Amino acid sequence: MEDQPDKIMLEIKNISKSFPGVQALTDVSLSVMKGEIHGIVGKNGAGKSTLMAVLMGIQQPDSGSIMVGKGTFSSMTPHEALEAGVAYVPQRISMMGSLTVAENILAGEMPTNRLGFVNWREVFREAENRLTKLGLKLDVHSRVEGLSIVEQTMLVIAKALFSHAKLIILDEPTAALPRADIDRLFNFVRNLKTQGVAFIYISHHLEEVFEICDRVTVMRNGTVVATDDVRNLTTPLLIGLMVGEELQGFQRITPPHAEASQPVLEVKDLVRRGRYENIDFMIGKGEVVGLAGLVGSGAASLGMSLFGLERRGPGSVTINGIPFTASNPEQSFSQGLAYLPQDRYQYGLVGIRPVRENVTYPILYRLAMAFGMVNVEKEKKVVEEYIEQLGIVTPSMEQLVSLLSGGNQQKVVFAKLAATQPAVLILHEPTQGIDVQAKLDIYRIVLDLSQQGVAIMIISSEVRELLGICDRILVMYEGKIIHEFRSGEPETTPENILLAIEGGAYVEK
Repeated sequence: MEDQPDKIMLEIKNISKSFPGVQALTDVSLSVMKGEIHGIVGKNGAGKSTLMAVLMGIQQPDSGSIMVGKGTFSSMTPHEALEAGVAYVPQRISMMGSLTVAENILAGEMPTNRLGFVNWREVFREAENRLTKLGLKLDVHSRVEGLSIVEQTMLVIAKALFSHAKLIILDEPTAALPRADIDRLFNFVRNLKTQGVAFIYISHHLEEVFEICDRVTVMRNGTVVATDDVRNLTTPLLIGLMVGEELQGFQRITPPHAEASQPVLEVKDLVRRGRYENIDFMIGKGEVVGLAGLVGSGAASLGMSLFGLERRGPGSVTINGIPFTASNPEQSFSQGLAYLPQDRYQYGLVGIRPVRENVTYPILYRLAMAFGMVNVEKEKKVVEEYIEQLGIVTPSMEQLVSLLSGGNQQKVVFAKLAATQPAVLILHEPTQGIDVQAKLDIYRIVLDLSQQGVAIMIISSEVRELLGICDRILVMYEGKIIHEFRSGEPETTPENILLAIEGGAYVEK
């Protein structure tokens, strides 16, 4: 897509930004056209977040300029960015959940009657009219907290358009969405594109970039290394641009493990009404088993209830032949089961505390001396070992976890779990929201742990991820395990696994 001056919505020229000891951006230039969906990809730390912060006026650049519409700025304030028509839709949607859709849309501009009271009939009518013009069907009387994630995302986009936004930044908008909702969001975005709205689309899911974007800009180490039409690119080429080298064997992350013979985790006849039923499976020593299923299939509930974050129903669970009776996370750790949650921010990390404390707080009892005092030297040695083993990039173990990149935050969670020396490790979406290189690092960590004899279950919506690292893949549908795929067998293909996930082809075992 060749840039035409009269069709340019955004032009960033030679933007540079440095922080103490870090050159975050160096001479970054890119343009976004009217009615274009422009992808920006790169590893964590590539500079994407800093560039968006500059564009939204949250950070001030050291040099360069930004042209939005007909205005040119050497720097912007958040108010100027909004006035210029730039809106940002974050990964974690924040709205007034207890208020209705209509109240969220018209907040700050509620129509009133002659007595100064809110004209509620007009509020709901106006909100309905605005949504209809965008082709968006939402019940304006519903509370926002009752909407699905995709509906909330579309509502945020709509609200931005009602505030005269012309360029909308979508930051990992599909991270927590099932495929049907992704299709719904993409159709909405494509419809707005035809109306001249421009989008910047930031995602670690490269298949989505190829599906939705017109052009893509690749960033690496704070610079732009390439911008091209997506039709001219391939996944291996795009990954090579992101990491600076071609990645060989990307489809197969690890070789298949030997058939596990020593049972570690055994689950028999586990039932929780409304969530899952008749759950039977075994994971052997050093085996990696995937668990795949749509949202609501029971896969997520099974993992959380085994760890004690949700109630577990009747049935038998043993670890190394010993009954597993834990009903909360603390008991689960002590009985040999560790769990990496899908939402690492809520359940896996304490962002305002340093790396050291996040790694060791589950094992402080093992580091205690007399009178309950922690052996500081022993604690530091443990943390140093995991920082080195897992390749955690941090200035020091005293760095606040919230200041690390997403991939390094995930590694800190792995370090915390590995420090408990579990017999069983359950990983829920272990690579969600992290870049390609960080994903490969996580895969290597999983392989290392399995080679140490840890029995590992990976709950993931990424079929290619499961194919690349698992010995077996169990598919759940409507609360039941309906099929088992084994690595290396002819039927173990992405197409067959996706059919089974959707409840087709393999409903009968």
